[in-house]
Amino acid sequence: MKVLVTGAVGFIGSAVSRRLIGEGHHVIGFDKMTYAASPATLADLKARPGFSFVQGDICDGAQVGQALDTFQPDAVMHLAAESHVDRSIEKPAAFVETNVIGTQIMLDQALRYWRSSDEALKSRFRFHHISTDEVFGSLGETGYFTETTAYDPRSPYSASKAAADHLVRAWYHTFGLPVLLTNCSNNYGPYHFPEKLIPLNILRGLKGDVMPVYGKGLNVRDWLHVDDHARALSLVVTRGRVGESYAIGGAAERRNIDVVNTIADLLDELVPTGTSHRAQITFVTDRPGHDLRYAIDATKIKNELGFSPSYNFEDGLRQTVQWYLNNEAWWRPILDGSYRLERLGLDAGPGKG
Repeated sequence: MKVLVTGAVGFIGSAVSRRLIGEGHHVIGFDKMTYAASPATLADLKARPGFSFVQGDICDGAQVGQALDTFQPDAVMHLAAESHVDRSIEKPAAFVETNVIGTQIMLDQALRYWRSSDEALKSRFRFHHISTDEVFGSLGETGYFTETTAYDPRSPYSASKAAADHLVRAWYHTFGLPVLLTNCSNNYGPYHFPEKLIPLNILRGLKGDVMPVYGKGLNVRDWLHVDDHARALSLVVTRGRVGESYAIGGAAERRNIDVVNTIADLLDELVPTGTSHRAQITFVTDRPGHDLRYAIDATKIKNELGFSPSYNFEDGLRQTVQWYLNNEAWWRPILDGSYRLERLGLDAGPGKG
């Protein structure tokens, strides 16, 4: 297959690109190269046979259309998105622009391209939209999200992704575009931009800074290793049923405080300083509208496509910490440039400074 991957230089997008190339597919990476796309990530991808790259904006229909017409892909995997909840609290308009308008433009261009294709390409083409479990809102202490859970987004980020999901389904039902949709749980692993919980606390721990935990640290997330997620996405785009959605989870629910404690313990073991890194853990003011718990019932993708996570969370987290220890050349330029491990989205918001 030839697959156009939007957001290909991002965390999940780069993992998907590596996975597809490793399986023998050709990947056309399409990325705007915003703050969260490190040029160093491209070094690994550009060295792989079968990878092409286009710097482009999903909100620019002409750029999207040219990439489709030039490369003639068999599938589009749409991952490009603004994804950090804290940033969505600070600047929600950017999330509406990229996640909603950008997805609408992608769908319009994919529909035009699909309609103009020959019958062989038209029959095999897929538009795969990659989304999040956050669109379903917050769970209590029990229960799980499934593909039929009602949407109940609580943040500007999750609301923008929910809107995008609805557009994807509308283009399928109204126009017949052959779509696939996936909703995943929290990802972790290598190449994760350091504004998110796990890489943030790894790097803050290494620096000797405060390792922040929102509220009391009782919020629960289902953790999915990014390489497992990439494997699941490849199964969906190649074997998934058109018009269907698939929930992808890691079967690894953990409280945030337990995740950060484990990171501290791994740092004690791997880079001992003589004092426990747990002493750096500090509870900070909670995020506005912070969902209590996410958890996924991934029975459908297991039964239909044979997917189950291969990473044990503790082993995967150890591998992740070790990757950051071994790859300062990747994250150091980020901390010297676009991001300084600061807190975002607490005091700012629409109409504020």
